[in-house]
Amino acid sequence: MENSYPEEFMPLDEQLDDEADLDELVDEEDGHRPSSSACLIHVQTNAKLELPQGTQVLHIGKPNNLIPPDIDVSGYPDADIVSRVHADLRIEGDAFFFEDTGSSNGTYINNVPLPPGNRHRLRHGDRISLGKGDKVTFIFHTT
Repeated sequence: MENSYPEEFMPLDEQLDDEADLDELVDEEDGHRPSSSACLIHVQTNAKLELPQGTQVLHIGKPNNLIPPDIDVSGYPDADIVSRVHADLRIEGDAFFFEDTGSSNGTYINNVPLPPGNRHRLRHGDRISLGKGDKVTFIFHTT
């Protein structure tokens, strides 16, 4: 069954003609595009989440009593597969790192599982899936 989305909520995958559209935004030399700001684009709704500057760690998950999330995904479709304390996004200078903090359903970077506790240096265009099945997915975007 094909999904029908209003244009403003069309998944990013359907907006891009092909991989080249995203690849041309990435520095060919090292895949990293130095940035002064970054955001996460939710693939399923095309919502844009600006990442605050001047912060070293952003907690990603759903409301809980242990570590309240800086990025609350509870309002997104299929958020039930995301753990309450799912992952951390760490900012070190111009570098951004993503780390699964022991989530129940895992984290996938560019469709590859990210083992809990391992950090992945994010590059412009990286696809971050919280949980299995690519249901809660973000594209890391630098500007």
